[in-house]
Formats: sequence, structure tokens, C-alpha cells
Amino acid sequence: MALEFIQAWPSSHTTSDSCRVLGVNALLASLPRRDAHYHFERPLVDAKSPAVLRQSLRACEQITRVNSRSFFLSSQLLPAAKRQAIRVLYAFCRTSDDIVDLPHESQPANRLANWLWLVSNREWASLHPVLPAWHQTYQRFELPEHLVKELLAGVAMDLSINRYQSFEDLWLYCYRVASVVGLLSMRITGFEEGAEPYAIKLGVALQLTNILRDVAEDAQRGRIYLPQEDLARFGLNDDDILAGVHDERFQALMEFEIVRARKLYAESWTGIGMLAPDSRLAVAAASRFYGAILDKIVEQNYNVFKQRAALSTSEKLRMLPKLWRDTKRLG
Repeated sequence: MALEFIQAWPSSHTTSDSCRVLGVNALLASLPRRDAHYHFERPLVDAKSPAVLRQSLRACEQITRVNSRSFFLSSQLLPAAKRQAIRVLYAFCRTSDDIVDLPHESQPANRLANWLWLVSNREWASLHPVLPAWHQTYQRFELPEHLVKELLAGVAMDLSINRYQSFEDLWLYCYRVASVVGLLSMRITGFEEGAEPYAIKLGVALQLTNILRDVAEDAQRGRIYLPQEDLARFGLNDDDILAGVHDERFQALMEFEIVRARKLYAESWTGIGMLAPDSRLAVAAASRFYGAILDKIVEQNYNVFKQRAALSTSEKLRMLPKLWRDTKRLG
């Protein structure tokens, strides 16, 4: 059923689906009000000033460089203006995500509420190094507000949900935290009508890859993203994942999930040809770089508890000539 759902979901569900929009609003409304004890001093500088914007853009580039070498390298393949905006989007997403993910952050719900307040009040944007550039990018590319809310709702899901019963349940999480990023990115790169379902599938593939790579790291936070029904299918349970059990059952589970992810990568590839020509290679690179992480997991005999699967920069660079040729064939 799960593989059938992979094919059906993008065409039968849209971002305007009423029940899911209500889900977004309910999630964001469930956060506490801005913490009254967290006092914001009114900024003395204008977030729109050239100096503040330059500093903010540098901060976004550094966040991208430090936190995702694959994304940083693939975005190098974009024209300068698009590259800058994509890195601002990445920095905004990363900053939002870190609020609920970083272990040293206390009271994440309150901190996320404070972040949402800052995001919604541009006159206070200079209080955070990412926000001046974010607001400029948000307005310049007319990024849809409902997609930004959907993204932040995905971040909020990590505050209250640490298990997913089925892949259908996990799909919504992947959509919000990854596919939505792709849908926002398309507003920056440019795209043809009909490209969105492919972007949704690519986003789910990317996030599923992250989940498979980070099983051990997430388990340390008490989170298990692997669907409960899939664990049961292979005779595993939560205690096995939390204990780092690596046996034939776990290997079979990982192989099953990798087949699922590779199917999504393959089905999303055509959509790259529906992006603006000057942006296709960058998105193709991100797809192939992350897809190759799955190969690394297989090479490690699926033991993600012992070693985090990753590609070196030289391995990525060696992929580029074939990647360029494959992208050219898209049109």
C-alpha cells in the first residue's frame, strides 16, 4: 500500500486541502504565546539598511557552508542572485529546525513561539542575523505565506510527535519539512506548470534519506521516524532501534526503505527538466548527492549506528561530468 501511496499522494492531495490547512493552523496555534520573560529590546538599526543586509547575507552563507556541504556545493551551480536567495532560504529553514533539534536548547516550544513572533514582525528582524536577508528574499520572490506556515508547522511537529505509525503519516512530515522547501525553492529558481508533484516527491526522497542516515542520532533524542508498521513488518520494535540493534532484521528494514527512497528519486527526475534551465544542474546535483548517501549506507552493510554515511567533496566533484550530461538530456 505504501508504494501505491507514493504515486497517488501528490495528485490527490494539494497544499490547499482544507483539513491540512487546518492542521497547520492548529499546530501553530498550539504553541505558547511569546514568552513574556523573553524580552526583546527594540532594535536600534533598520533591518533594511544595506549594511545590515550585507551582514545578514554573509551569515546565511556561512550557515549553509557549515551545516550542509552537499547543499552548499550544489547551490554553487546556480547563478549568483539565485544562489544567494537559496542559501537564505536554507539558513531560515536550518535556524527554524535547530530550535527544536539542538540538545542545549531549553524550552523549545517557547523558543519556537519567540522565533515565530520575530519572523512575523519585520521591524524587529535585525534582532536575528538571518531575518533581514530572509524578509528581503521572502518579498523579492513573493514566497507564498501558506508554504512558510506549512514549513514551520513541520518544525512544530517535532515538539509533540516522535513516532509515526505508517509511511502515509510520515509522508506529511516529510512534505512539510522538505517538499515545502522544494516548492519555495522553485519560486526562486523558476519552473514550468506541472513541476510541483515532482518537487514533492524529491523532497520526500531527500528527507527519507536524512532519516535513514540519522537513525542513531534521532534515537538519541528519543525519536524514531521509521514507520512503526515497517518495524513490525521486519520483527523490530522501538527498543531495538533505541538500543542500536544491527542484525538481519534491521538490514532488511533499511533495504526496504532504501528501495522506497530510490523509487522516489527516480520518479522525481523528470521534474528537474521543468525548472529554469540555469537551475537544473544545481537541483540535479542535490538529488544525486543525497541519493548517493543511500549507496554509502549499503556499503556500510546498513550499519548507520556505527558510522554516519557521507560523501567526500572529491566524490561529489567526480559525479559532476556525468551529472551534467544527464541533466542536458532533460531538455
